[in-house]
Amino acid sequence: MSITSPARQPLPAADEASATQVLALATGALRSRRLAEVEELRLGIRWAEVNGHPRDHRDPMVTPGGDGTPPVREHAIPELAMARETHPATTRALVADGLDLVHRLPLTWAVVEAGQCEPWVARKVAVLSRALLDDQVAKVDRAVARAIAGHAPSTVLEIARAKVIEADPETHRAERERSRHERYVRLSRSDEFGYRHLIARVTAGDAAWLDAMVDRVADILGTTMGADHNHDELRSIALGWLARPVDLLKLLLEHTDTETDSPSAAAPAWAIDDLADTVGRLAAMPARRLARLRGRGQLFVHLTDEALRTGTGVARVEGVGPIDVRQLHEVLGHADVTVTPVLDLRLRRRVDAYEHPEVVKDHVWLQTGGDCFPFTPRSATRDRVDFDHAVPYDDTGPPGQTGPQNSGPLRRRHHRTKTHGGLTTRVVGPGRHLWRTPHGQAFLVDHTGTRRVTGDEAAALAGAIEDGVELYFGAASVREWSGDQ
Repeated sequence: MSITSPARQPLPAADEASATQVLALATGALRSRRLAEVEELRLGIRWAEVNGHPRDHRDPMVTPGGDGTPPVREHAIPELAMARETHPATTRALVADGLDLVHRLPLTWAVVEAGQCEPWVARKVAVLSRALLDDQVAKVDRAVARAIAGHAPSTVLEIARAKVIEADPETHRAERERSRHERYVRLSRSDEFGYRHLIARVTAGDAAWLDAMVDRVADILGTTMGADHNHDELRSIALGWLARPVDLLKLLLEHTDTETDSPSAAAPAWAIDDLADTVGRLAAMPARRLARLRGRGQLFVHLTDEALRTGTGVARVEGVGPIDVRQLHEVLGHADVTVTPVLDLRLRRRVDAYEHPEVVKDHVWLQTGGDCFPFTPRSATRDRVDFDHAVPYDDTGPPGQTGPQNSGPLRRRHHRTKTHGGLTTRVVGPGRHLWRTPHGQAFLVDHTGTRRVTGDEAAALAGAIEDGVELYFGAASVREWSGDQ
């Protein structure tokens, strides 16, 4: 005797679901999301397969995945990134993780493909195990495949880390030794209030002395700045004093009572014999020479004449972001400041040479506002970009090829991709860059960001600019453009 179960009733929309149905919908949504991420990985893997051979001897191949994964054309990755509307580095990571899962972690990939685990956890395992050789990574694959469907992500990643160490203990010891000698001091990006995080990796001894000095200066500032500052705030301010050694020395000398020290007290182990002579030399130095002890740096600050006059408004600091004008003294301190007038972007600035003069670079940078590659953050600083001719420079061509009408700032990697990856670009108005890819995609990059345009729209934009017309879609407007703006 067989029993036929009734057909499952379709679930209602979320806003009409009961409590039980909401739970069923949540489970279904989870699986749908996981499978959608799996499909993205599959597409990345397939793109690597169809671009697995160079077009010619100048077409470089890279291996984004680990040992045993196939290579892919380096300049093919940005085109897939454009289709996905992401930065090329994000898409490169997707391709690398997908190739690792298929070729190096097949047992784990089977669980991912079935939608039984979070794909991001498997991708993280791929990254953790990437340095292992192909014959070593199987140990990681077996352990992770058994755990990834039922354990919390943190547990799975702990298992993966342990198996990576177990698979190659010698490399792990070498990495630990290398890490012990690795030092750095890094700055985060600025937040919306103009503050940044300073992160450093130093020895335990240096960290202790820095912490003690910051505490010492914070205690002094607590007596000079009033009681309306908490200790953490004072320590943050104190850290800034360490960047001004002359001011710091003066502060410490003014708030150190040397008369209470016992004459018979032994000198601290860190004190140098000629400390008094050093202090005397500092006291005798002119103020301008003392200022040089602070080191040199360069910041580009953009603000209006009204902000300068009234002391209110917003300033934009390249590499930092927008800050309140009243915070400029925190950024600039007592530094020497050079004030330059605003460039008139309507002026004609063209030269006949291949090299971009500084005034043309400034014009292009201000007009474009940053790296003009599609879907790229505008966070690059001008000292880290190349100024690229949109239409390649021709030694036998017409005069005035180098100027805002034919130039765009690009990070070096983006510049190489544009040059060797089959991408073409045109400047179709002040700060407007039209990009086209080998497979027919087209994108317009301007002050509003990056947006996809159709092939017909791209052809119209390029054709209009040839006639000196700047074309806008959606606004039903055109504007004459001489290329000098």
